[in-house]
Parts: sequence; C-alpha cells; structure tokens
Amino acid sequence: MWKELRPAVVMVIAFTILTGLAYPLAMTGIAQVIFPWQANGSLVVHDGKTVGSALIGQVFADAKYFHSRPSATSDTNPNDATKTVPAPYNAQNSGGSNLGPTSKSLVDRVKEDVDKLKVENAKPIPVDLVTASASGLDPEITPAAAAFQVPRVAKVRNMAESTLADLVAQHTQGRTLGVLGEPRVNVLELNLALDELSRK
Repeated sequence: MWKELRPAVVMVIAFTILTGLAYPLAMTGIAQVIFPWQANGSLVVHDGKTVGSALIGQVFADAKYFHSRPSATSDTNPNDATKTVPAPYNAQNSGGSNLGPTSKSLVDRVKEDVDKLKVENAKPIPVDLVTASASGLDPEITPAAAAFQVPRVAKVRNMAESTLADLVAQHTQGRTLGVLGEPRVNVLELNLALDELSRK
C-alpha cells in the first residue's frame, strides 16, 4: 500500500514547497527589487507620515477639498451582525452595490447627490461624481469631475479658479501607455498638492 501512496505523498510535499513557499518567495523578492513602491502597497507619504495608498480612494467631505466619487462598500453593523452599514472605501469589502438601474434606492441616492451638486455648480454634472465604481475603491476621478469642483474649492479657499485649474491639469494623468484607460486625477495626490499650494 505504501508503495502506491508514496508517489502521491512525495508530489504533495514537493508541490507544497514549490508552489506554496518557493514561488511566492521568489515573486515577492522580484517584486521588491523591480517594483518596490507598488509591492509595498503604493503608499503615499506626506511630511513623513503615510497618508494613504495611491490605489485606494478616501472620503473627502470638507468643502475645501476635491471630493472622490461615491463608494458603495460596506461593513458589518457593530450592533447587528446580520446587517451592514456604509463604510466608504473599505478595502476589506471591495465591491459595488449590485443595484441595477431600476433600483429605487440607487435612483434616490443619485438624485440626492445630483441635487447637492446642482447647488454647487450649474454646469453638467460628470457621471463619476454620482456613481460608484465596481470596486468601490477607485482613487481617481475624471478631469471633468475635478474641473466641476474647482469653483467650490476656489471659493472656500479664496483662491483664483485659474490657479486651481492649473493644479488639476498638472495632476491629470494620461492614458496608460497612451492607449489604455482614460485620463484621470488621483484625488488624494491632488488634495495634498492643494494643501501645499495653500501654505505658500
């Protein structure tokens, strides 16, 4: 019997070592050498402190900042484990709301957001300011969404709109490799640059 089992046991041990230990360690080592910033979470450090990741959005509610797009992520309700509560940009529970276009709660939430934004600016509202991404963690908005917010931020900070428009342009990233994706603005990096600009 052992004669028949021995090859199977040896293969399980060998592949456990190979795929469960050697391969992950090799990939981690290569990543640390070639892409250390990305391998360590693309962490954004400002004034010596880690303030977030360039890959995960954050909530900016204060009117003096550019706002991120909505996030549909949630977390377990601490008072009732059978229910969830909104937890924007919760990286442990990445995902969209899974609400379809006929969902009343989704329509009501979007209408409420649109009404708030109409008070802020009379221009057409960019869709990413009222819709969540599929992951719920998107750290970026479109240049149009950033430009839409310029008048509000300029008014609150008592800055020229043209200055903020230039700042948005400086922080607009083009398509990856010139063809993939769309132009985008990382909200965390833009707001950090905004704070730096305000200090001058």
